[in-house]
Amino acid sequence: MTTLKDLYVEELQDLWSANDQMSEVVGELASTASDPNLGDRLSTAKTGIDKHTDVLKSLLSDLGGKMSKEHCKGMEGLVKEARKHALDSGLAGAPLDVAIIAQYQRMCHYGIAGFGTAKAFADALNETEAVQKLNHALDEIYASDDFMTELATRSRNLEAQQ
Repeated sequence: MTTLKDLYVEELQDLWSANDQMSEVVGELASTASDPNLGDRLSTAKTGIDKHTDVLKSLLSDLGGKMSKEHCKGMEGLVKEARKHALDSGLAGAPLDVAIIAQYQRMCHYGIAGFGTAKAFADALNETEAVQKLNHALDEIYASDDFMTELATRSRNLEAQQ
């Protein structure tokens, strides 16, 4: 890699891998959640993650970038943590939901960092349409994160204390 465009392409490829990994585990988390609102929101999030992956692929195609993903070791670690602390934890009910929310938010924050970086690169490269698409994805990720914070603080964390 020698240019900002090279870095941008690699970031998009890394995010593609991160999204694929996150999508798989979020689907599992959705089916494991005890709270129906949480399960529904995670299912909606999975659909959004898959949509964002399509955006990433489209941006790569527009750039003439290699249409392959670059394995994301960062998300690999977060997925392992989600499995350990939620899916394989032995928790049930509200405590499980609290663990699911925590792990989901960690993955979201990783996505926010990645999509934010890609947006900054696109902006520097004057890729106006890409900036708009990445900004829209970021808005959706932030909204999902905010929903989880609300659900945790107003419901699941309180029930998990009992």
